Amino acid sequence: MASAVPSAVPSAMERPHFIGIGGAGMSGIAKILAQRGAKVAGSDAKESGAADALRALGATVHIGHAAGHLADDASCVVVSSAIRPDNPELMRAAELSVPVVHRSDALAGLMTGLRSIAVAGTHGKTTTTSMLAVALTELGLDPSYAIGGDLDGPGTNARHGAGEIFVAEADESDRSFQKYDPQVAIVLNVELDHHANYASMDEIYESFETFVGKIVPGGALVIAADQPGAAELTARVRRGPSAPKVVTYGESATADVRIDTVTPRGLTSEVTVLLDGRPLTFTVSVPGRHYAHNAVAALAAGVALGIPAPELAAALGAYTGVKRRLQLKGEAAGVQVIDSYAHHPTEMTADLEAMRGAAAGSRLLVVFQPHLFSRTRELGTEMGQALALADSSLVLDIYPAREDPIPGITSDLIVDAARAAGAEVAACRDKAAAVGVVAGMTRPGDLVLTMGAGDVTDLGPAILARLSN
Repeated sequence: MASAVPSAVPSAMERPHFIGIGGAGMSGIAKILAQRGAKVAGSDAKESGAADALRALGATVHIGHAAGHLADDASCVVVSSAIRPDNPELMRAAELSVPVVHRSDALAGLMTGLRSIAVAGTHGKTTTTSMLAVALTELGLDPSYAIGGDLDGPGTNARHGAGEIFVAEADESDRSFQKYDPQVAIVLNVELDHHANYASMDEIYESFETFVGKIVPGGALVIAADQPGAAELTARVRRGPSAPKVVTYGESATADVRIDTVTPRGLTSEVTVLLDGRPLTFTVSVPGRHYAHNAVAALAAGVALGIPAPELAAALGAYTGVKRRLQLKGEAAGVQVIDSYAHHPTEMTADLEAMRGAAAGSRLLVVFQPHLFSRTRELGTEMGQALALADSSLVLDIYPAREDPIPGITSDLIVDAARAAGAEVAACRDKAAAVGVVAGMTRPGDLVLTMGAGDVTDLGPAILARLSN
């Protein structure tokens, strides 16, 4: 496989300034630009590991947002959809006539000239992108990658590699994934989410159709056969005037890459697929059927790119996880504490079922933090129903992220729905107090799961410390 790769920095991004540089998506792009030789600067609300990693690459990172942080010679300002119009650095950019670039356009520029795989879907993007990044690295192909989470192994969310392949997580939440021109696109699932940006499933289907329409001529769409939304998207794509090659995967008898068996082995799984009618068995080093499906999607995409299936299948076993995706934080007093990023009911159910399978008769205790008022308004009932899979749950207040409160929308919607579904659940208004409450509930052999896309992840180490004492 060739390895002559364009590594030049696009001229508009020679001296980029990132507003919110510590975010998962933003920091990844900033890291790749710094590794390519750009003079990177930016700001973030607080110190973080991402800020330290960027400084180690030579970037200038300011804490807090102020007009003075934007250098007069900045070639562009990079923003995400979370940056508000009244941000002082953004307003200063307008005064200086500095071009403003959305992070998706910046990422698209970095992928130019490379063989790219773009991973999309309502759930599982980070895991699947990470599996590909790890496996391709294991095979010596030295890929570039941009991921929405930190890998357990390399410990980073992005890297500029010398190889010709670029693997990117493609975010549908604000339609920014429509900016990419992938050689291979993966669609893991299609569900209603991101209610602030999509009013209906039809809008979501149209958005995904646009994304699929950007696949380069001769490229391929790898898409789930079992998930209803993905199946509907497949039907729509195939009715289109210029459909790409479509490769389906899943447990359906009609899938092109058919999952024959998924056998749990503690915190791993053994997966057998039928590829061109021949069985292929490999290990997935994380628990849960949904992660096995992610691995098969990664396998199908790599094969579509021309990588031999047996080699890629073996290399996928090197993937050991992503931070916050069923990440074991530690064990104290006989209690294991695990962290989950799940915040949509489908993700919650998948992770809770995976943990229930790994618990082997032990109790599963959950601390859940709802993410976004709009998501809670639309899906709070389903979130509560998912919590019925746990033995006992604490539900924290809603993590607002980029949103303002919505009158009448609180985490009580989830608590009430959970109780109606037969769950043992309690509300906990004080996040710090949850540490003592959970520690007091545990007994040796229990699994404690901190769950949500907000700062609930901070509770894991605190619970372990309390248990140790």
